[in-house]
Amino acid sequence: RKEILLDGVKRPLSEVIGHFNAVIFIPQMMQIIEGGPEERRRHLNLALAQTIPAYARTLNEYGQALTQRNALLKLLNERGGDASQLDPWDANLASSGAQIILARIQAVQEIEKLAARVHFELTHRQEVLRLNYLPAYDPLPRPHGQIAMLLNEPVDRGKLTLEEIQQDFLRRLQEVRSEEIARGMTTLGPHRDELRFLSNGIDLGDYGSRGQVRTTLLALKLAEVEWMKKRTGQWPVLLLDEVLAELDIQRRVDLLAYIEKSEQALLTTTDMNLFAPGFIERVKVWRVEDGKVSGQ
Repeated sequence: RKEILLDGVKRPLSEVIGHFNAVIFIPQMMQIIEGGPEERRRHLNLALAQTIPAYARTLNEYGQALTQRNALLKLLNERGGDASQLDPWDANLASSGAQIILARIQAVQEIEKLAARVHFELTHRQEVLRLNYLPAYDPLPRPHGQIAMLLNEPVDRGKLTLEEIQQDFLRRLQEVRSEEIARGMTTLGPHRDELRFLSNGIDLGDYGSRGQVRTTLLALKLAEVEWMKKRTGQWPVLLLDEVLAELDIQRRVDLLAYIEKSEQALLTTTDMNLFAPGFIERVKVWRVEDGKVSGQ
């Protein structure tokens, strides 16, 4: 059983997030781009929870309101009743949901600027990276006659205020109330948000090669290091597992140059030949064999 201690005292996870920030890359994390939208929401939530102390609490409040609202929607669907019972849950959902949406809008725009710069260098200045945040409830009004925003056209939602998002979210919940009662579930809100990664306008989740996806994820992680430093004033620890695998020689050189700018980075590998001799000379190396750790 896992336990978390802060100054020797047991603490729940929600209370310790942000005390020791880390940016982690492991090969399985390619699912952030290749997997379902829940993978991208989970990743974005973790990054935000490490930089905004209140975010984890707001996310928990939203989850509780969503659970209660879904239970009531199902009850109204099966047994009928007064739909105005949804009013307080609509208000709770709109309040916490608007905070989550605004935080995600700001984070995606900030991270995109940093990730695009890193990605441009890692792709030898040939590919332009865009992050497209697609909220299930979109606070931006659609032009008349437009059914949906095109996936390859990221839009700017940065000028929206918390009050505007909250009020319009509440209005939209009331508009779709009959439909949601019929379905017995909440169809709008940040629990259904999507985030897509585009390189030169191509959706990497659907059409990206394995090398493109890996390079994009590495650019995202390196951008998060700088983003967290700007947000919190402290460098996060960078943890990278088999980070050079499947990269060509030039991308390895470029990537290691970025990694060396970090305050603290821990890399693991089973193949030391992937690292340039000059890099090995500048870093501390530990070897793990038969459960024993030795320095070099």
